[in-house]
Amino acid sequence: QVQLVESGGGLVQAGGSLRLSCAASGSHVSANTMDWYRQARGKQRELVATIRSDSSITNYADSVKDRFTISRDNAKNTVYLQMNSLKSEDTAVYYCHFKSRFTLRDFWGQGTQVTVSS
Repeated sequence: QVQLVESGGGLVQAGGSLRLSCAASGSHVSANTMDWYRQARGKQRELVATIRSDSSITNYADSVKDRFTISRDNAKNTVYLQMNSLKSEDTAVYYCHFKSRFTLRDFWGQGTQVTVSS
């Protein structure tokens, strides 16, 4: 049974930092590309950052490039999102996600709220 549990969200002032974590359980999780998405109120869910299974490639949305860093520790089955220089427009619920390369099934965490006050 695959489970993704996010943590680390909260309230922060503009210009501040937060580090999100996504703890994954279940087999083969470490073999998959992992993503962070976010969804602001009234908006569609958007892809924020992606990291390959071996961390060799990372990609970011233009809106967070040079401010956010995605990383992973496969030994701990955990993916991180370091968010620096936060802006009010970063306010959203952040979700951990992956699509299994074996079953093509999508897995989502429950989300963690990030609120940036200006």
